[in-house]
Amino acid sequence: MRHMTQETLSWLQLILAERFGHDFQLQGTDAGFVRLSLAGSGLGSIEIAADPGTFRRADSALAFTTWDALAEDWQPVLRGPLPAPGLARAPSPLIEATPTGYRIHYDVLGLSYWMLSRQEEVGRTDLDNFNRFPASASHARKHGYLERPVVDEWLHILGQVIRRQWPELQLRQLQASMKVSHDVDVPSRYGFGSVARMVRRMAGDILIRRDVRSVLQAPSIRMKTRTALHPTDRVNTFDWIMDVSERHGLVSAFYFICGRTDPSKDADYEPEHPAIRGLMQRIHARGHEIGLHPSFNTYQAPAAVQAEANRLRRVCEQEKIEQEVWGGRMHYLRWEHPTTMLGWEQAGMTYDSTLSYADHAGFRCGTCFEYPAFDPVAGKALNLRIRPLIAMEGTVIGYMGLGTGEAAWKKFRELKDTCNAVNGCFTMLWHNSTLASTAERDLYQAVIAH
Repeated sequence: MRHMTQETLSWLQLILAERFGHDFQLQGTDAGFVRLSLAGSGLGSIEIAADPGTFRRADSALAFTTWDALAEDWQPVLRGPLPAPGLARAPSPLIEATPTGYRIHYDVLGLSYWMLSRQEEVGRTDLDNFNRFPASASHARKHGYLERPVVDEWLHILGQVIRRQWPELQLRQLQASMKVSHDVDVPSRYGFGSVARMVRRMAGDILIRRDVRSVLQAPSIRMKTRTALHPTDRVNTFDWIMDVSERHGLVSAFYFICGRTDPSKDADYEPEHPAIRGLMQRIHARGHEIGLHPSFNTYQAPAAVQAEANRLRRVCEQEKIEQEVWGGRMHYLRWEHPTTMLGWEQAGMTYDSTLSYADHAGFRCGTCFEYPAFDPVAGKALNLRIRPLIAMEGTVIGYMGLGTGEAAWKKFRELKDTCNAVNGCFTMLWHNSTLASTAERDLYQAVIAH
């Protein structure tokens, strides 16, 4: 197979149109390149090397090298040489002028396909204890570029080639942004679930967290959460979160669990509960977003994702909550590719924001831009958007062992600065239940404000 399928090329054309603001045509050539031309223009073209043999692989054993863009008079958007997955050695020159345009001797489009479609993850068995594909097994982590949006870096170079080829063309001006979301795993410390679970939490609060005050309040919180969340419940941070977001011009998205496929891992509340209905009403009234957090074992069951999405919509309809956009994230970041993605599409959801690694923050998809989903098994675009997740607080604080002090702040800042450098979107997950301490709140506010 020398070239990508037309379906794949059409999807990549859409990616380029969204990024650059113009319609480009992509067509394979007999010389092993893909020709990029400007729709409706006969003013030359850009030829891009095609290496489908490399970028159709569902493994992480690709060759790797780097390319010094500055040495060839191209401006990298980040410091240092560009990562070049799939190449054992960078050609010299990697980009050269031709009589009719330019020729790029690296498969930028193939790399974009491989990273954005998550071809690397198809059929993988080297999973963690929650059956997730871990960062430690990925090509990006093994070769040290997980914290770089490698697709965005190469598209930045492609944009420079496009401007030199068509200097009169005005490319889309991108603007850095930030999105914050909150998985509602525990909306109340003691208000829901069995008495046995409440007692276990009380024991943990005394023995581990030394939080005597919360334990003394537990019976009162339990009794008074029948109609609304208790204001002194330490995980009832929803109004505080919305206050912070509103001060900084942000919209918070709150993702609710609407099923129970594993009693020990899923939430202990029901979306129909009066206190949860009231919370949803308050979120909507303040202009924030409600979304879905599919339960623990739905990642391999598209029909279950659809059923839980329908349940959420039904509750919202009963509460007269209307939204144009419906999205969310998988519980525990569990993901089987492309099965989980198909569940989101079948549920009629607008976007998914699961794709980050639990064990290391960074750019799992190689980008910080939202983009249309693609099924690499069926070879077709989906009616779904992928909103890459760049950092989860539990990853930085816990898995990466950085705590809630300066080291964690520095990592969040580095990732956010990287997104800003490519004028992309820094998407962050922070659970409402991980804002109980002063240190957690201070760190959260510092990340938001930076």
